[in-house]
This record gives sequence, structure tokens and C-alpha cells, in this order.
Amino acid sequence: MFRANHSHKQQTLSDSTQWMNAKIREKLEKSWTPIFYEHVFCKIDEEPFAVLYGTTGKPNFPVNILLSLEYIKHMKCCSDLELLDDFYFDYLVNYAVGIRTLGEMNLAERTLYYFRERIYQYCLENPGKEDLLFGQFIKLLHDFAAKAGISLEEQRTDNTLFMSNIKKAGRMSLAYDILNKAVKAIPKEKLTDSLAKALEPDFKTDVLYRAKAQEGDSKLTLLLNLCREALLILEVQPGMQESEEVRILKRFLAEQSTTEDGSEKLIPKPKKEIPSGSLQSAYDEDATLRRKGNMSQSGYVLEISETCHKENTFQLITDYTVVPNNVSDVEILQGRLKGIRENTGCSDMYVDGGFHSEDVHQTAAENGIEIHLTNMSGTEPTKKIFP
Repeated sequence: MFRANHSHKQQTLSDSTQWMNAKIREKLEKSWTPIFYEHVFCKIDEEPFAVLYGTTGKPNFPVNILLSLEYIKHMKCCSDLELLDDFYFDYLVNYAVGIRTLGEMNLAERTLYYFRERIYQYCLENPGKEDLLFGQFIKLLHDFAAKAGISLEEQRTDNTLFMSNIKKAGRMSLAYDILNKAVKAIPKEKLTDSLAKALEPDFKTDVLYRAKAQEGDSKLTLLLNLCREALLILEVQPGMQESEEVRILKRFLAEQSTTEDGSEKLIPKPKKEIPSGSLQSAYDEDATLRRKGNMSQSGYVLEISETCHKENTFQLITDYTVVPNNVSDVEILQGRLKGIRENTGCSDMYVDGGFHSEDVHQTAAENGIEIHLTNMSGTEPTKKIFP
């Protein structure tokens, strides 16, 4: 059952700030947390998230706390486990999310995952409705801009490919699927302790979801060596030498791993050494990765728009979208212009030559936006923009 969280607005007798040393309380008031509490946490509109919950049963964990924790997680670049520890024991984090007594509220790890899953499923099932997270982004954007006096009229747009972390995450997911499939084919009495542990629910969570980006190589190394361990067992099982599991394991290890110098330990191959026809799925041996020239045709494009008015004391991100990287710059921008105009009132948009198109100019004109092209041979920008 959905219930909005307003408890943070009422001070309690157990409020830790009531008995704090005056100097400590002064340091708290000068930290980032009061700013976050006032301008992020208190500005979150929980009502749109009511669609994620039923009308009966136990009340939901506060949405404004869950969403704020997601922001803090990325602000601090920490794992889910570290985030939970911060929630349990860090008073700064508690204060930022409206909790004034340390240890007052318990948050189960699965509650974080369920919240993300609910949002993801809602977006998949309701493609024509408002993106819940993007709606909060726009609301906070307008609050920030109004508070700081930031002009949203002049903006610039560019994009970036993000592939390295996706590549690592993809390799780990593939390695886990292959390992899981192989281990299930091994008779229970032949399983080693390490392989049996790979079937436990927590193993997948630890390897795929709790790991930080910089731990990708070590987690992949673990999975590769477990795959080899499974292969050595399966190869000697009667009738398994020509099995699908053995065939896939051999192919995967040959394509993805190499031997560490002076050791039998397997380590991941550099991604440049992985062939374009390498295995992409534990369940579809024919699936491949397409490459064109020196560019890999897998991954995504992140397009971001931000303010660029020279009088702004700082700039704000005003729009974002993530699409497959086979979508052109022109298509992306053309699809975003109407929303940018409606959400921010943009009147001038600065882009590089890759976004040039008659269709873009026409769509921009229809929405009251003037396109300014930069980095094009033989032309000068119509205005000098703030660097």
C-alpha cells in the first residue's frame, strides 16, 4: 500500500541534534546534508510513484528515502552494501534523508532491489507514460535553477559512448550464465565446495550486482577459473565429453581467457583480442558481436543537454537520454527537441556538425528553438558560448 512520507517534518524527543554539542551541531549545519535535505529530499514528489504499489497491505518503505539513497549512492560512488552501512551508521546520510535518530529505521537490501525492479517493470509496461525518474529530474532541475537564478534558455547538446563498463558487465553476465549452466549439469556428488557455492542465490548477487566498476576484472577472473574447474569435472563424466555444456565451456574459455605468466591461473583477455564472432549467449551459440571498421557495434549512446548561458554562475544538466549506439545523433536530437522546449523553455541550442540535418532544423523551428552549429569547416558559430 502506498503512503507518502511526511514524518520527517515533525521533530521528535529522540532527535539527536537536541543533545549534540553546539560546535558539532554547527559543523553538521555547514555540511552537505542540510542542503541535500532541503533542496533534494524535501523536493521529491512521491505521489507519481503510487502506481508502483497496491491499495491494501503493509505501507511501502518511503519513496523519498529510497530515491534519495540512489542519488547519494552515485554521488559517493559506493556499492549497495556500503550504501546500506551508511544508512545504518552514518548520521550525515540519515540527516540528508530526514532521519534525526541514528538506527531509527531498518532498510533491507532486497527493498532497494524491489524498488528498482518496480520502476523498471513500470517503464517497460507503460512506454507511453511519464518516466518516473525523469519526472523527478525535471522537477529538481527547475527548483535548482530557480534557487540559483540559472537561465535555461541557452543550451548545448553532445553525446558520449559508454562501452567499457558495459563490456565488463556483459562478460561477467555471460560468464555467470555459462558457469551456472555447467554446474547444474555436474552430478551433486561431484561438485566441489566452490562450484556448489556458485548455485547459491547470494553468489550471483555478490558477483554481478554488489561489485563496483573497478572490481570487474577480479570478478571476471573468478568466474573464468570456476568455469575451468567445472570443465575439468564434466570432461571425465560418462557421456558428457560431447555435451553442449562442455562445448560451450571450451569455446568460451578459449575466446575470453588466457593464462597468467608463470601460473596456470586464467585471466581475462583484453577486449581487443576477443574475436567478433565470440560467444554472446550461454543459450544461443550463433549470436555474435558485430564490428564495423574499428568500432564495435554494441553498447549505448548517452546524450546530454546542459545550460550554457555566459551569465550563469554554474551550468545545469537539462536533459538526458540513453539509446542504442546505432541511432544517429540527428535522430536522437530530433526526438528530444520538443521535450527540451516543453521542459525547459530552451530557445537556443548549440551542437556540433554531427547533429546537422534539415530535419533537425525543421523540428527545432517548429518548437521555437534556433540551432547553432559549431566545429564545422568554413563556418563560425553565430554566438560565442560560455566555455
